[in-house]
Amino acid sequence: MVKNKYLRILELIILVLLFIGLYVVNYYTPEENEEKIVTKITDGDTIIVQGGEIVRFLGVDCDEKGRECYNEAKNFTDFSLLNKKVILKSESEDTDKYGRNLRWIFLDGENFNQMLVEKGYCIARFDQNSKYKNEVVNAENYAIENKVGCKWKDKI
Repeated sequence: MVKNKYLRILELIILVLLFIGLYVVNYYTPEENEEKIVTKITDGDTIIVQGGEIVRFLGVDCDEKGRECYNEAKNFTDFSLLNKKVILKSESEDTDKYGRNLRWIFLDGENFNQMLVEKGYCIARFDQNSKYKNEVVNAENYAIENKVGCKWKDKI
């Protein structure tokens, strides 16, 4: 009887320690974040960072060269990011078919990808579920409803 009581207490202690261990591992395991300096702007949704790494923004799609919002998106990204320190956050999809690293860009703690959509320079684009999908889709809805930026200002 006493032996069973001690076994139960020992099981409880082990269970509590297991939960504490799992909490600590989850809490202190960092996301895949990298701090880099932006060295070149390729277009509205693609940059090059120190070391020559080409980074394509997750969750957004800006116009390509020759399209209506190309210059506005590229200029905004250039003005906002060139020579600035950014945080690159990865997700499960690491690279695209062109070998570019797919990342969320954070500038001064703000999601820059979401900002591009909210300001009407790009549209939201998702192939899969994503950590920031709701925020970016909400930003696009805001831009559409308020006719913000070159993507939506002249649309009915």
